[in-house]
Amino acid sequence: MHHRIVIIGGGTAGISVAARLRRAGEDDVALIEPANVHFYQPLWTLVGGGISDMARTSRPESSVMPKGVRWIQDAAVEFDLEAHEVKIASGARVTYDVLILCPGLELAWDVVPGLSEAMATPFAASNYAAALAPKNAELVRRFRGGEALFAAPGSPIKCPGAPQKAAYLACDYWKRAGKLADMKVTYATGAGGIFGVPEFARVLEEVVERYGIQTRFAHELVEVDPDTRKATFEIAGPNGKTRETLGYDFLHVAPPQRAPKFVRDSELSGLNPFGWVPVDRHRLRHVRYPEVYSLGDVCDAPTSKTGAAIRRQAPVVVANVLATLSGKEPNAHYDGYAACPFTTARGKMLLAEFDYSLTPHPTIPFINTQRERYDMWLVKRFGLPAYYWNVMLRGLG
Repeated sequence: MHHRIVIIGGGTAGISVAARLRRAGEDDVALIEPANVHFYQPLWTLVGGGISDMARTSRPESSVMPKGVRWIQDAAVEFDLEAHEVKIASGARVTYDVLILCPGLELAWDVVPGLSEAMATPFAASNYAAALAPKNAELVRRFRGGEALFAAPGSPIKCPGAPQKAAYLACDYWKRAGKLADMKVTYATGAGGIFGVPEFARVLEEVVERYGIQTRFAHELVEVDPDTRKATFEIAGPNGKTRETLGYDFLHVAPPQRAPKFVRDSELSGLNPFGWVPVDRHRLRHVRYPEVYSLGDVCDAPTSKTGAAIRRQAPVVVANVLATLSGKEPNAHYDGYAACPFTTARGKMLLAEFDYSLTPHPTIPFINTQRERYDMWLVKRFGLPAYYWNVMLRGLG
């Protein structure tokens, strides 16, 4: 089967782009996506914090699929890029004039020995998986004291602020329950600091101090022993790499993440070890295949992998795809905008907005979002989900 435009991935990026293409009058769009359920994953932070429930984060995939888009409910498994062809799991082949690649990413639990096994114990969880976020909320509620360890990789992950949010919401809960003083809370990350934008980093450092969280930077989780409840980190220092082992009674981990296997195994992936798709960071066009565009978590645009980034990427991709199909040079421009809504407590949120220059890029007039605010908390809990389902996925904003 042949389609003028083929999209791989029915998540935030794929549905947003498909809806915009339909609104632009494109009537031959196919979307390849095997899943029956569509998740609004940013809310999993609040699920893991015991503030929301998982049922509020999902809807049937059929309910968000734009009218007029052909949904191929199957998985992409292989490419023939010279033939402009995608092979799907059923064995069928789909050809295209333009391909839009946005299948999201996969959680690479296997990269850290013992991590998957730890998640099956009553001492560890993660807000990055639908089955584990409710478990995290339960473990936080039951935790009575001891060593609480929050770990995150230094490599790119979706919503890189989420591991911190898990720590802040847990500490806020324990503080309100009068238990925080009996705990040793550690946040260990492979990153070199708390956040890459100084204006927001200063606020987050105050949050860390308020909760008494011990921070360990340049600490990459490399092994977990679920039997002894110990986590081993590799530390990059000026004299080489060393290791440190920390015990835990409660463990929250953001696992390493990478492009899906069918992308990593293809010529569409880059030379990076995670298989991210190399694109012109402004036009989001593949650097080697001009008929291929990529956005969202799977592309290597040097910005945070967030839904806010996709909101700005989607109109750029649509404009450039339409230009390509018309034989024109694509010139729509993405400036690297992304946003991280840091929930620092129940009722407080810091909205970090920035672009490729790693300087603040505020989009809300008359409000100082460079501090913790209650109104921003309401936006996170109620406003953004409503905007997502009713505006963004319909290609309206």
